[in-house]
Amino acid sequence: MPVERIWRGTRQCLLKMVSLICTLQSHRDDVNWCTFSSSLLATCSADKTIRVYSTQDFTELPFSPLSGHGYGVHCCCFSPCGQYLASCSTDATTVVWAMDTGEIEAVLEHPGRSPVRVCAFSPDSSWLVSGASDGTLALWDFPSRTLCRMGAVPDTTMVACSFTPCSQLFATGSTYGDLRIWDLNMNQLHAEKYAHDLGVTCCQFSPQIMKYGHVVQFRLASCGQDSLLKIWIISRTSSPGCKMQLVHTLSGQCATVLSCAYSTDGQLLVSGSMDKTVAVYEANNGILLYTLNQHERYVTSCAFSPTAPLIASGSMDKTVNVWRVEDGSSGHASGPKGKSLPNEAASASHEAGKKWPGHSRLTVSEWSEDDVSSWLLEEGLESLVDTFKANNIDGAELLSLSKESLSSDLHIESLGLRSKVLRKIEELKMAPVSNGIPDEFLCPITHEIMKDPVIAADGYSYEREAIESWINTKSRSSPMTNLTLQTTLLTPNRTLKMAICRWTSSQ
Repeated sequence: MPVERIWRGTRQCLLKMVSLICTLQSHRDDVNWCTFSSSLLATCSADKTIRVYSTQDFTELPFSPLSGHGYGVHCCCFSPCGQYLASCSTDATTVVWAMDTGEIEAVLEHPGRSPVRVCAFSPDSSWLVSGASDGTLALWDFPSRTLCRMGAVPDTTMVACSFTPCSQLFATGSTYGDLRIWDLNMNQLHAEKYAHDLGVTCCQFSPQIMKYGHVVQFRLASCGQDSLLKIWIISRTSSPGCKMQLVHTLSGQCATVLSCAYSTDGQLLVSGSMDKTVAVYEANNGILLYTLNQHERYVTSCAFSPTAPLIASGSMDKTVNVWRVEDGSSGHASGPKGKSLPNEAASASHEAGKKWPGHSRLTVSEWSEDDVSSWLLEEGLESLVDTFKANNIDGAELLSLSKESLSSDLHIESLGLRSKVLRKIEELKMAPVSNGIPDEFLCPITHEIMKDPVIAADGYSYEREAIESWINTKSRSSPMTNLTLQTTLLTPNRTLKMAICRWTSSQ
């Protein structure tokens, strides 16, 4: 398998290897989309079908293929709990399938009977949005399967949509080239009219939420006909509207970029292109890690598994490739017919939300110089890596840095840069020591390992008893963002609970 290695230097701690483990060849026409749940992989095609595979061994489920659409299927997506799969088609419908039986749960007819090009669930499972060829958007109340609101952008085709991790906003992209941010009342909060020349093809929010004082920020990746992958910061305060700032423009592919997807921890970003390649980036800094060359025609879709180190890519060559991302800490088992498949230990490691840098399980004072370099890269301070290396700054030295030492000893002349470093160091000092417990397993309210994790409307997971008590005594504000929770609905996070159980039993 030809894999072009692009990446050098201290960044090698982030990723060790990407390898092809199997190729699925069931579809009879172009593969348009692929998506993972915690245990399944679904793919859809111009052949009018959706196929569903188990991620244990990538065998097709007994009820697959799903045949309910009259025309080609453009997009499919799992509900966050994995219980349902939604698919949309040129036949102007979005079909909801039950994943325990493969039967049709509901058929949502798009108003105006226009071909539906894209659909997406909100992380809290409350909403399903679908976009059509006539520029209209339909926001569905998913629990009741009823149409809630409509929106529209005239003279264009909706081809991309994604919800923020808090489920309160969503982004859309169209063939006109614009990116728009909407709230649940279908109010347009921002329009970036020329985000991509000749048209947007896909967009996806990072699962991370960032908060700075009263400002809440999200990262959005978008790609388009201009052969570029862009990363934007979406900022929102308590006032109406939001701001959108371009932070990275990635040109690692030489033709139209058709799809993009974030990993579950937001650390990696993958994209598929008409140049037949799959590109893997370090998401925070936009560093190209690998270019994967295995498809024979355009790569139309790509997706990360939420529970295992897997990437899927679909193509107009009628195949779906499944790739395994190695961090160098675990081996892999040999599957049927010589396929290399993810073993349970590897899956459990990544279900635990393991961060790529090796310093994540150490106290700061124990960090090596390489760990400090990794931290600088994560925090967007890559310009200081060489300076810190040259001065042998390890974890203990990092904690002792002051405004004076940054200026006189390390010769960092920028006042703003010195202030940012000191602020980040203070955040490290204030962070609780996890004693090896993955941060994702700790409830943000109690700081204890969760036993019954649930997802709230802000997109964060909490211990059920703790968040219920918070809602009852602290009004309906998010413990993490301070914004009002649009709903008190709590969704069981079965994937996280399974990962916690596996990690606990291994200790």
